[in-house]
Amino acid sequence: MKPITLGVCGGTGSGKTTVARRILERVGAEFVAHLPHDAYYKEAGHLPPEERGKLNFDHPDALDNDLLIEHLKELQAGRAVEIPVYDFKTHNRRAETLRVEPQPVILVEGILIFADKRLRDLMDVKIYVDTDADLRLLRRLERDIEERGRSIGSIIHQYLSTVRPMHLEFVEPSKRYADVIIPEGGFNEVAIDMVASRLRALIGDSSRG
Repeated sequence: MKPITLGVCGGTGSGKTTVARRILERVGAEFVAHLPHDAYYKEAGHLPPEERGKLNFDHPDALDNDLLIEHLKELQAGRAVEIPVYDFKTHNRRAETLRVEPQPVILVEGILIFADKRLRDLMDVKIYVDTDADLRLLRRLERDIEERGRSIGSIIHQYLSTVRPMHLEFVEPSKRYADVIIPEGGFNEVAIDMVASRLRALIGDSSRG
């Protein structure tokens, strides 16, 4: 049976990763193949480390959508894939890969997954996580300081120079392609429960043939 492909999109710090995690918990991780778009940033090993940090990571061209599309099609055909592992501290892919097995649900998550029509066309359900800009900025500050060891100054500079402009140009407009819009991100338990219940029902229908 063809798996259900679910896309979870939203701006940086919107809570889309939390929404994806909540869906995984409620549906059952053993039924979901998770493909984070962040894993598909292009190789930057040919650049010096100081140049890598200056790349525009919020533009669609920074991501290897061709590889993601290939992996999506493989999973939809029932074949396992080896997805990249990206290191945000060195701004480059690691040598190892992560094996993802085919499952009844494929969950794709990222800020720019609705900006590419080829990706949208592979999705059965598209969810946009909608959160106020001030909350998104605060969450990004907290994440980048704690998880990526960055300074407040560098985070704010990147936010103003690339993150915010790219959000307004590519991410926010892609909201119109969503089938479901979830405000408040991972705190919206009602919306998450509704999505998870629908997915569980679809999995049940598929298993019954």
